[in-house]
Formats: sequence, C-alpha cells, structure tokens
Amino acid sequence: MAKLKLKDKDLIDIGYPQNKSISIALDVAQTHFKKETKQKVLGHLKGVVDNPELFIGHGMFGKIAEALLEAKKTEARALNATRAPFTIFGENEIEEGAKEQLFTALKLPVSKKGALMPDGHSGYGLPIGGVLATENAVIPYGVGVDIGCRMCLSIFDVDPSYIEGHQDKYVNILQNHTKFGPNEVQKNPGDHELFERDEFRTIPFVKRLKDKAWQQLGSSGGGNHFVEFGIVEVLSDNNQINVPAGKYVGVLSHSGSRGLGANIAKNWTDLAMKHTPLPKEARHLGWLDLDTHDGQEYWLAMNLAGDYASACHHDIHRRIAKAMGERPMAMIENHHNFAWKEIVDGQELIVHRKGATPAQENVLGIIPGSMTAPGYIVKGKGNPLSLSSASHGAGRQMSRTVAKKTITQSELKKVLKDNGVTLLGAGLDEAPMAYKDIRKVMALQTELVDVLGTFMPKIVRMDKG
Repeated sequence: MAKLKLKDKDLIDIGYPQNKSISIALDVAQTHFKKETKQKVLGHLKGVVDNPELFIGHGMFGKIAEALLEAKKTEARALNATRAPFTIFGENEIEEGAKEQLFTALKLPVSKKGALMPDGHSGYGLPIGGVLATENAVIPYGVGVDIGCRMCLSIFDVDPSYIEGHQDKYVNILQNHTKFGPNEVQKNPGDHELFERDEFRTIPFVKRLKDKAWQQLGSSGGGNHFVEFGIVEVLSDNNQINVPAGKYVGVLSHSGSRGLGANIAKNWTDLAMKHTPLPKEARHLGWLDLDTHDGQEYWLAMNLAGDYASACHHDIHRRIAKAMGERPMAMIENHHNFAWKEIVDGQELIVHRKGATPAQENVLGIIPGSMTAPGYIVKGKGNPLSLSSASHGAGRQMSRTVAKKTITQSELKKVLKDNGVTLLGAGLDEAPMAYKDIRKVMALQTELVDVLGTFMPKIVRMDKG
C-alpha cells in the first residue's frame, strides 16, 4: 500500500485553521493512520475539526481538539503582583540569586506555596533547593533536566576495616562494575519489566527513546553523579533502618534518568514555554495544565523517567553486591527533581522538588555531603513550612566555572589525602571546596529531619571530568 501523503493544504481545504492544529493533525495521521487511505484519514480529521469539543481527552485526537479550541493566539501571561506564601531555611547562607528565582516562581498564577532549603543556590527555572506547590499544573523546568535524580544506599554486614585492608579489591569493583558519562554503558545491560510499560508504546516521543534507555540501564551520568564505598554508622538500635547500631560497609550512589529524562525534560519544557509564554525573568517556568493532553503525557513520561532512575540504581547495586559476594542488610533511597501530587493545607497540589529531598513524617532518606564529608541517613518530620522537604545535599558554594579556575590539582590531592579518600575520576569542579559545609547545612534543618546515621566516603568513583 502506498505511503500516506497529506499536506497542509489538504487540512486547510477541510476547514483547519492555519495554526499549530495542522502540524499536530499531520503527526497524528502519520503515527496512527499511515496505512489508511488518504480519503479515510481526512474523514477522521474532518470529524475532529467540525466538533472539536467532542474529542477533548481522546487518546488520539485530544491534542488536535485542544489546539482547535484555542480561541485566540497565546499571549504572554502576566505574573501576579504578590508572592505566594513561602519559608526560607538558612536564609543567611543562600545567595540572593537563588532567592530571587524562588520569588519569581512564587508569582506564577498557578503557585500556591513555596520553600527554599539551606543548600539552595541558583539554577534554571526553580533554584536548586527550591520547592513549589502549584494548582493543577506541572512545570517541567521546576522538575529539572535530570528527572528523578536519586540517592541509594546499600548497607552490608562487613567490617569497615575491610575497605582499607582490601582497598585494591574495592577499587577494582568500582572500576569494573560502574559506568559514567554519555558514552560508557554496561556491556550486558540487564532486562527490566519497566521496558514493558505502556508509555514506551503509547507516547510517540518516548517510544523513540526506548532503545537508548535500555543501553544506558545501570550507568550513571557525569557532573556530580557518583558511586562510592564508605563507612556507614547507625547511631541507635531504635531506628527504622532495621540495622543494629554499629559501623558497616556501605555503597552510596547518586545519579538520575540519563538520556531518557534529559530528552523528556527538553521536549516538554519547550512545549510548556510555548503554551504559557512568560516574562523574561520567568521564561523557563512555563507550565502544563494537567487536564491537557500535553500535561498528561508529561506526567506519565516524568513518572516513567523516575522509575527508570530507580531501576538504574538497583542494577548498579546488584552488580556491586554480586562482585562483593554479599547481600545488603538494608537499602535506603529517595529522589529529587520530581513532582508529586500531595495534600498541602487541605488541597491537592503539585509539589515540585528541584534538588530537594522528600521529608514527610517518618520517611527515610539520604542527604550526602561532599566526597570528603559525611552524608546523613535521615527521617523526615513532615514540616508543613518546608512542604515536607529537606536539602538534597550540601549545595554548591562555587559554580563549576569558578571551581575550575580557582582550585588546583595539588589542593585537591591534599584534601583527599588528609581525609583518607581515594578518588577515581572527577574534575576540579567536583572538589570538596566547591561545596558548602554539610554540617552547617544539617544544623539549619533540624526542624525538617532527624539524623539516624552517617555515611563517610572512602573510595569515590565519578566521571572523568
């Protein structure tokens, strides 16, 4: 059968206005009806243009209907004159640029409440450490590029002295069983039930990302992503970790949804910025209404990327545990760069956490420091002022550019030696001096979390830098 050939003029002839509804309709036709006759396809599309209100929410034609029902050209949305309520934790330790980014986000018409964590610093859209609750709207750049970026900690019943006594073994495990950056992948990516998800079949953009996602399963990104061996100290027998008080070998990883999440973020951020154009200072904060086709697709794709990030961590930890010949006593994980439907002040809202850790009451999480500073196993307190959130780490005190210009290799080597840390990979932009003091950050959020234990890095593997 001949390939379906439709042109803009064909749709204009059956009543389509000269707007984005034409390109959307052509895409739908090529995706779902490429083996149908031209006459039959035009019949379907004419039914939509004649009665678009009947197709709102339709699986194939809903997006066309939305475009047809736009009564006027989208105009720049004005920001509110006043900010939604907010709380800043550790305000004196946070740069003004980060606070200004939060203040801008709080003026969005959809914003209801916000907060900034003590590790806060400037980002794109929301600041890093920013938390924002919106009504029936999701902001792709409020979630971030690395969707569902996670921390994952495995605790093993192994004496910590083994790390120093068998250092070569642990160094080799990290070198042989972890992969970093855009080009490294595992030789034999594992299979996972996640790849059977409907989103890989029903969302055309996501479908194109499936093969690359499978190739990158079990690998980590660049930048501040890491896998490291270290010493876990559980502070008390009375805890939710289900591990007795004491010291153990731990594996801690930090990475996200790889190319899958990055491509999802870019695609739907571009759509959001077109749907809700905003003044220059807020242009990255375009949102998608959750009752629209694009909003629903992004929500599904975002959750898929978050689950994929978790699957990557589990694959990494499985490989390392097998190489160690051990099974973990416990695993703790949490994610940031995500949006959740949560009840805030009695109303269901969309809570965005851009570089912020969920800290609902009694929920466990990990807040890392730098490569020479402790990370913390925490239990959330569910503080409503922070929208049940806490910091996601120490936070940067130097930009990557500044760190590369001001920190020397000799300085980095000295601080690593002084702290007994072996570093595999990483650039100067990830040097410990580029980060805030995690101890000070933790002191500024005692209202948000309780500390149950610590993790001290000893062998750190990162991208080459």
